[in-house]
Amino acid sequence: MKRTLLLCLLALMVVASPLSAAGIQETAPAKEVYFLNFKPEIADVYESKIAPVFEKETGIKLKVVTAASGTYAQTLKSELAKNNPPTIFQTNGPVGLKDSLAYTADLKGTDFYKILSDKSMALGVGGEVLAIPYAVEGYGIIYNDAIMRAYFALPNKAVKINSADEINNFATLKAVVEDMQKNKAALGIQGVFASTSFAAGNAWRWDTHLVNVPLYWELREKNIPFGEKTRDFDFTYNAQMKNIFDLYLNNSTTAKGLLGSKSVDDAMAEFALGQAAMVQNGNWGASQILGVKGNKVANSDIKFMPIYTGVKGEEKIGLCIGTENYLCINKQVSAEQQKWADQFLTWLFSSPSGKAFVKNDLMFITPFNTFADNELPTDPLAKDVIRWMNKSGVTSLSWDFSIIPSKEWKNQIAAALADYIAGRKSWGEVAAHGADVWKREFDLTK
Repeated sequence: MKRTLLLCLLALMVVASPLSAAGIQETAPAKEVYFLNFKPEIADVYESKIAPVFEKETGIKLKVVTAASGTYAQTLKSELAKNNPPTIFQTNGPVGLKDSLAYTADLKGTDFYKILSDKSMALGVGGEVLAIPYAVEGYGIIYNDAIMRAYFALPNKAVKINSADEINNFATLKAVVEDMQKNKAALGIQGVFASTSFAAGNAWRWDTHLVNVPLYWELREKNIPFGEKTRDFDFTYNAQMKNIFDLYLNNSTTAKGLLGSKSVDDAMAEFALGQAAMVQNGNWGASQILGVKGNKVANSDIKFMPIYTGVKGEEKIGLCIGTENYLCINKQVSAEQQKWADQFLTWLFSSPSGKAFVKNDLMFITPFNTFADNELPTDPLAKDVIRWMNKSGVTSLSWDFSIIPSKEWKNQIAAALADYIAGRKSWGEVAAHGADVWKREFDLTK
């Protein structure tokens, strides 16, 4: 009997082991969407606010990984090569999309694509929809209207105008800024402009956003259509870029020799704390300003003006408005994972919970038909972008920087600008270098 019992127990163990192993192997993997985020300034919103609510409402986990500032392209390439790659990733326009074609799923049949108001805004190849814009943004010179009003109330001001609304060209802006700098003690500021940040990974405001202004004017002069890549860039309007760049440097909170250690966060904090009256940035900067501990700027005083550089006719130009924010779904992941990705993106931009996050926390100006007027962003810079977009007789500057031939070109122009600040290069050398490297990089990437 003992022998029989022992044999029975051994038989049960033999049978049970593979069943147990099979049970482990057959356990369904947890539902998870891996989102590789581009913007560090809103990473916490995705991680601590959006992810928990999305999981609670759908049962799907949201894993958010955020690339360090200025490293997204490298991070994306690295993450896509891993065994568990991103389900959702971002691309910055036609140039970025070209590098990701092996991973971009056709989104034409997704619910996410169906809610896009203007289908022509999507990017694609050969009839496929591969990248969908999720935010329209604008950038220019952000100013603190309370400080501006204080300046215009000075009895000894050197200009005849009486409000920031009357600034509509570079000559007027320069006169106002230089006089404000002379009166900085009376205005209680350390400088008119916040720091021109050149810490590692922080030069994008200059090598991309500021460069867009002379690029825009040259492309329009040469009748090159928006989004069409060209070898023909000669930095024709480099002198106008020098005008505004020098104005930033010479009327700043920070001495030129210290700019290499200054970040965008530093600059936005200087503005939020009332140490500077102006800063070049976009509407995404509202969350940074409002989130600074001790912020002294009232919502109603945070406003935009265009980046004036001295081009003839610039009185009729507005903010730089467009997008480089496109979302893609990775076709290399399973069909089920792609479905969950579509579910998350549709939830974010169409569900009551998701839209509340978009409006109040992400502060996106979105291109989707799911938002009613009362669901649009209420932050001051988003509202001002909408105001400038709707101004009669004003033309927005398109985001032509999407055709910059490579990240290397941006790195080269940023290094040349840093050399200019340090006195190691003349402005003429900066401009010549920019034109030469453009042609070289265009040929290399063609």
